[in-house]
Amino acid sequence: MSEHADGTNRKDSEVNEKPVRRRFTAEYKARILDEADRCVEPGQLGELLRREGLYSSHLTNWRRQREAGLTPKRRGRKPIPNKKERQELERLKRENKRLAEELRQAKIIIDVQKKVSEMLGIPPAQIDENE
Repeated sequence: MSEHADGTNRKDSEVNEKPVRRRFTAEYKARILDEADRCVEPGQLGELLRREGLYSSHLTNWRRQREAGLTPKRRGRKPIPNKKERQELERLKRENKRLAEELRQAKIIIDVQKKVSEMLGIPPAQIDENE
């Protein structure tokens, strides 16, 4: 920052170091879409967009949202599942852990069987794809 001729301290640049994403409320979007829908004369829509600092792509996206119901996504933490859902989740986690351990053991057994068959000179069994 530097002191300017008028005695105020301001940033030397008008551009922010990190751009800030603008967020628009559902009410604002609905109001602007209503206003845009009423623009019938040439240049009115462009004037609206310039006045509000918007792009035509905003209107395109907002119209799609309006057709889909214009419901904003919920942000933040997800709600805590109820007791029944928590119990089911814990059961599935335990089952997943058990199955992963069984798979690990099966892979070890298969590797040992391969090594034994190699040592004994037994060719690997051919798998019949018709079975």
